[in-house]
Amino acid sequence: MVELEGRRTRRGGTTFLLVMASVVFLVAGFVRLLGVDGTRHMVAATALTPYFTVGGAVLGVVALLLRRWGVAVVVLSLAAVLVAAVAPRAFPDSRPVGVGRDVTVMASNFLVGKADAEVVVDLVRRHRVDVLAMQELTPAMVGDLDRAGLGSVLPHRHLLDEPGGSGSGIASRYPLTARELTAPSSLRQAGALVDLPGDDLEVVSVHPLPPVVEAGPETWQRDLAGLPERELDGPVRVLAGDFNATLDHVGLRRLLNSGYVDAADQVGAGLTPTWPSGALWPPPVVIDHVLVDGRCPVDSFEVVDVPGTDHRAVVSRFVVPAR
Repeated sequence: MVELEGRRTRRGGTTFLLVMASVVFLVAGFVRLLGVDGTRHMVAATALTPYFTVGGAVLGVVALLLRRWGVAVVVLSLAAVLVAAVAPRAFPDSRPVGVGRDVTVMASNFLVGKADAEVVVDLVRRHRVDVLAMQELTPAMVGDLDRAGLGSVLPHRHLLDEPGGSGSGIASRYPLTARELTAPSSLRQAGALVDLPGDDLEVVSVHPLPPVVEAGPETWQRDLAGLPERELDGPVRVLAGDFNATLDHVGLRRLLNSGYVDAADQVGAGLTPTWPSGALWPPPVVIDHVLVDGRCPVDSFEVVDVPGTDHRAVVSRFVVPAR
């Protein structure tokens, strides 16, 4: 009798733990599916959607093995929906046919100017970068980049450098003209029209305020909403930088719905984390992106390490179609 009571107690304890874990997964999953940004904690949880997806699938299998059928059905059903949303990022999409000029864009957050400028310039040379979008660009970092030889590779520039983490800039192989392409934002987000041979390209160095600040995510939401949507009858446009958002956040999905494509997602690298570089906590997430006009076929995307900064740089080559 005592042994039977012990088994019931253990069984009840196991069921309780399973149900509690399932509730956490269900809340996180529905926050993502319903597009609820809510508090900064909810925004942070949404950024972890790929991890929750894997955890939910494992949890559902465990429930099956333990014959908790109701829990298994509910958890696995939601996990299947999340897998359908997340898994395609790991597989390349079909490349549309496009004729035009190959352009390589690199974006890098310099961590208040602490990034290794020589490595940045070496990456620019090695990848034959045409346009470099810079975030957290300080006056000291501008000097470091000049000494490292950036001007000899990308001589044209539009710099909004400032002390601290609010500066940004764009450097280009081709002539450029500064443009106001975003609504007023908390951090500087440089915009420019790059005069490509035969066509033009608009570029924005993206850097909305992080959503996890104590004041909450409202400013981050406003900054993302102020990024320009794609204009079908305008120049080809690229948004590159530190979005402080993943493909699971509403603000970024809005931009994709307007006609951009995520370069990493296009080539099957959409789950390669970009922050924090070289650390396991917090769990690495994908918040640095190159969003290109949907008319541009994407040929490659790569995430590269830059010493001195907590962000990995992103590099994409795509075709700006002739018009």
